Parts: sequence; structure tokens; C-alpha cells
Amino acid sequence: MRLEDFQYFRAVATERSLNQAASSLYISQPSLSNAMARLEEELGVQLFIRSSRGITLTSEGEEFLQYANQIMEQVALMERRYSGQSRPGLPLFSVVTQHYAFVVDAFARLLKHYQPSRYQASLKELRTYEVIEEVFQLRSEIGVIYRSKYNHQIINRELNDKHLSFHSLIKTRPYIFAYKNHPLAQKDRITFEDLAPYPRLNFEQGKYNSFYFWEEVHSDLPVDQSITVSDRATIFNLMIGLNGYTISSGIINADLNGEDIIALPLESPEEIEIGYITNDLHQLNPLAQEFIQILHTCLIEGIEKQGNWQAES
Repeated sequence: MRLEDFQYFRAVATERSLNQAASSLYISQPSLSNAMARLEEELGVQLFIRSSRGITLTSEGEEFLQYANQIMEQVALMERRYSGQSRPGLPLFSVVTQHYAFVVDAFARLLKHYQPSRYQASLKELRTYEVIEEVFQLRSEIGVIYRSKYNHQIINRELNDKHLSFHSLIKTRPYIFAYKNHPLAQKDRITFEDLAPYPRLNFEQGKYNSFYFWEEVHSDLPVDQSITVSDRATIFNLMIGLNGYTISSGIINADLNGEDIIALPLESPEEIEIGYITNDLHQLNPLAQEFIQILHTCLIEGIEKQGNWQAES
């Protein structure tokens, strides 16, 4: 296979038309058609279903598209790094995460080690499925998510299907995050009965809006008041403005989130296992390995600060 084959295949998969794909590639339609036929013959699978209405991908074609995207994105990254668009020798690192302040803290600590050196780095807070997809597509080296007793089978299956591995960092019991002046703020333990009068806050998950992919444990439990938000700033504002709450790990960074939000232990049989995911086809670079060590340190510090009532490292 040639790189052009992947480029051609992606164009056909995007346009769903040989004529339009050939036009976008500035090659003739017969040349493109022959190239795709040779690719299918070489792979020994059918990638396309051709009809009068256009072209659709077979299941094998959908899978091959994921690998083609990974390859072409890595080629583009190499071209940017070595063709003069970026300075050679700059360390590269990318991490994607659910909405966790402790990941931001670890990311900042890592890059402080390299000041005033030059580097290229990215940090993205995304929905659960998007975190998994980012690492699968090798757009990010590391993804930070959690597993629970409720979702671990679904999460594990999704990771296995995409040749990803989950690496556990810590385990903890659930807490609620709430405003420091919340009516429940003085209670030693919070029950679900205590929470009944207050709105539950959850991060929206887009089209993958399954309870198994929600970022909060116990999202499947029915409540009278529920609000879905898209970012951490909004969720904190609603905790203050509406006495809302969300269920999470209990690890808060006051330097990043301020002193207004507190963590209160929740009476629950659940367990939150925070970890990072990696692509089995990719070897982590030294920056990524250093980040993992710092992230683990941030988590342990956060648990110790909150006096987490049941935690394991």
C-alpha cells in the first residue's frame, strides 16, 4: 500500500462519490476507481458498496477508515514537525480528559518543568466517548477517564474493541461537589435522601448519551431536578446559584477552582477508579511518562487533602 492509497480512500469515504473524490484529488475518475479496486484486492476485503445512489462503506471499510485516519494524521504531524512548519526538536505532548481539574493541575506542573524551553502541547476536556476516540485515533497520547462498578464492563469492551488499555491510578468512594454555603455543607455524610430537594448537575455527552458514558456515578438514578451542562465553569456557577450538586471523586484543586466549591462524602456502595488510557499501537514519549507520574502525585495529594474516607493508590 502507498500513502496515496490512504489519501484516495479517505477522499472517497468522505465524498461518497468517485467523481467528486477524483475532482477533489485532481485525478481522473478511472484512475481513482482502479486504485480503489487494487486496494480492495490487496487487502482481500470489500471496502465499498457501489450503487446508483453513490458509494457507502462496508463494515470493513468503516474499520479501515479509522486506521487510514490514524496513518494520515501521523504523517501530517511528521510533516509539521520536520518540514519547517515547527521548529525541530520541540517536545510534543497531548492529553485529553473528562472534566477534571486535577488533570489541568498535572498538565501545568509538567510544563513548568520545561520553562523557558520550547515545546508543543495540547490539553482537551471532552466527553467520555470523545476521550476514547481521541486516543484511538492517536490525536492524543493519553486520555484520563474513570471506571465504576456500574460502567466498567461497557468501558472495558469499548477499550478492547479499539486496542486501548486502561491503567489504574487511584480508587475512591464518591463525593458530591457543592457550594460551601449549601444547606448540606455541615453534614458529615450525605445520603441520596438528603440530595432529593436539590438539582443534580451532569456533563452532557452528546449523541453517546448512555448512562455508561456519563462522567458522574449514579447518573442512572432518577431525580426530580436534573440539569445538563457542557463545561466546568457552568457547573460551578450552578452549584452556587441553585444549590446544585454533582457526584465525582472529591478531588478539588482550590488554586484552580477557588474556595467556594467543597467536597462532601456520599453514602454509596460505588467505587470510582480513575486512570489513564493509552493506545496499544503507540509507545509513550518521555513527556507523557513524566506527566503520568505527576498526575498520580496530584491525585494522591488531592485525596490526602480531602481526607478521602476510602481510597486506594
